[in-house]
Amino acid sequence: MVQKAQLNAVLKIQDWAVSDRPREKLLKQGTASLTDAELLAVLLGSGTRNLSVVSLAQHILKANDNSLHELAKRSVQELTQFRGIGEAKAIAIVCAMELTRRRPHEYREKKEAINSSLKAYSLLQPDLTDKFVEEFWIILLNRANYLIKKIKISSGGTSSTVVDPKLVFKRVLDHQATAMILAHNHPSGNPSPSVADKQLTRRFAEASKLLDVTLTDHIIFTDKTYFSFADEGLLA
Repeated sequence: MVQKAQLNAVLKIQDWAVSDRPREKLLKQGTASLTDAELLAVLLGSGTRNLSVVSLAQHILKANDNSLHELAKRSVQELTQFRGIGEAKAIAIVCAMELTRRRPHEYREKKEAINSSLKAYSLLQPDLTDKFVEEFWIILLNRANYLIKKIKISSGGTSSTVVDPKLVFKRVLDHQATAMILAHNHPSGNPSPSVADKQLTRRFAEASKLLDVTLTDHIIFTDKTYFSFADEGLLA
């Protein structure tokens, strides 16, 4: 009976072989040796009375289709719906996901000229990835196409956001930018421009000429791809 009870008990991390424990495994074999669940378990630190921390991490990943991309979309409030995830653990997960967005773009943002649609898309990836609502951003550039500043202009619903050209051009003049790139996301995942997108782009192109500001591009952003008005010859 004692043996049966022991088999039915939850096996805690401290009961595992040392080589199987995520933290010890990381120290001996490096981060690449850990599974996604084990990495998440290290972040969480502890499980529940009925789940080891690795099992809890596996449960969270399973609820997000075993996809870190999907997990990155979760808010603190959504994560705290999991039993065993309090606010502190949820914040740790959200912050870790945000760091992964920012890291690849840190050097590029500071050092590279934004002279292609791909570079503009990459620049805004930390800001527009995993968004459920539409946002409108501008990238302000100097004469050499180096970044002056990227600015969020507006945030709206799942299919549109309101953009005031007067506010946009005020920002352009305030920062003495000589060129700019428009950008907004399509949460639907379809990068194709709508009729409204095309009309808005024409309005900005016409106004830019009057102010002697170069409208370099308008990027429609999705998590996996993008549409460039410049690449498609639609800025004229």
